[in-house]
Amino acid sequence: MRRAVIFVLAFTGGFTIMSVELLGGRILAPWFGSSVHVWGSIITVFMLALSFGYLLGGRLSLMEPNLTRFGMLFFAGAILVGPLLLFGDGMMTWVFARIEDPRYGSLVASVFLFGLPTVLLGMISPYSVRLLIRDTHHSGQVAGLLYFVSTLGSAIGTLGTSFYFVLWFAVDTILIALIVLLLLCGTLALVADRRLEPAP
Repeated sequence: MRRAVIFVLAFTGGFTIMSVELLGGRILAPWFGSSVHVWGSIITVFMLALSFGYLLGGRLSLMEPNLTRFGMLFFAGAILVGPLLLFGDGMMTWVFARIEDPRYGSLVASVFLFGLPTVLLGMISPYSVRLLIRDTHHSGQVAGLLYFVSTLGSAIGTLGTSFYFVLWFAVDTILIALIVLLLLCGTLALVADRRLEPAP
């Protein structure tokens, strides 16, 4: 049961990352359009932020890993996604007033808006691997299964957001739903840490 919880959390992490990335295009479009330059900026920032997140998550997983600390990643992720709702328009206005070139303006805006939350969410996958691995002989298999689940979440988040959510709901509504989802995941991790024994 504990392993199932970790897989669910990893799936949700992948889902959330791609949902936020796709929403990034909608957030930047009113100011910088939706050209290949804008999407190139968004993808670059997300890839770089994820790479730092993987690095930091791996290091954090060496420090007495447990589900409670894992849950804190989700709470922190929810907190860092929040400013997209509160300050997104103001930040975009500030950047656009100074950098009208859609290439560099979208790049700077993406760093400010999505950099920190994506780093945080990127920490989820390596931390999940550390929580799941109990036997080094099966570490490769466990890591492969974990990244399969996480990437599956990313794929479903991509299709769900691009095919349905953006058609049914406003961007702010989707962001609120993602924040609530992250908070629920953090709560699930805390509850599981208190009630479930580690897998042998």
